[in-house]
Amino acid sequence: MPSKKDGMLFEMHPSPAKSKDGKTLYYPRPVKGRKLNIKQVDSLCEKHHRTIGYKLEFAFEAFMREVGYWLSEGYRIDTPIGSFAPKLGLKREITDPDKVKGSDVEFEGVEYNPGKLWQKEVEKWLNGFRPVGNANTEEILSNPAKLRELLDRYVGNGGMVTARQFAYASGLTYYSARQLLDGWTEGENPVLLRSKVGKSFIYTAI
Repeated sequence: MPSKKDGMLFEMHPSPAKSKDGKTLYYPRPVKGRKLNIKQVDSLCEKHHRTIGYKLEFAFEAFMREVGYWLSEGYRIDTPIGSFAPKLGLKREITDPDKVKGSDVEFEGVEYNPGKLWQKEVEKWLNGFRPVGNANTEEILSNPAKLRELLDRYVGNGGMVTARQFAYASGLTYYSARQLLDGWTEGENPVLLRSKVGKSFIYTAI
C-alpha cells in the first residue's frame, strides 16, 4: 500500500456566517484540484493489490448498467461502498396526496449514503492535516476600491471576466472570487451581469 504522507492538504475558505464580534468565520476544505479518474484508480489497484488491469473500470461499467435498471424500478441498492436509492420529487405543489398522478412525479437523481465503511477506511490512513499557503482573503477583501479597479480592467470597454480569472489576478481563492463577483450582480444597483456560457459563468458590466 502507498506510504502515509504528512497529512491531508487543506485550504481555508470564508463562510457567510459571522462570529459574535462580527468577524468572518472560516472553514477548511481539501485542496482543490486533487482528483483521480477511474483509469488511475484501476492502475493503482493493480500496483498495490495485484488486480488485473482495467478490471475495476469494466466492473464499474457493468455495475452502473445493472444498478441503473433496478434503481429505475424503485429498488434501494446496498453495496460494500454504500447504498444507492432513487430520489423522487413533485413537478408542482400538491397538498392532497390522493390527487397525485404519475405525471406529477419526477426523478431528481440518486441518493447515496456511504455509511460508516468509508469513515473507517479513511481513518486507517489519515495522519493529520497540512495547510497550504492560503491568501489572506480577509485582508484582500478589506480593500474594495482596489478590487473594483481590478474588475474595471476586465469588464471595461465591453470586456468580461470569469471567477477563475479574477481569483488568479486578485489573489483570492476561487470560492471567494465567485462570491464577490456574484455579490456585484445583486442588490438595488448591481454592476455586473452573470451569464452562462457552456459550463462556465462569465461576468460583464451592466
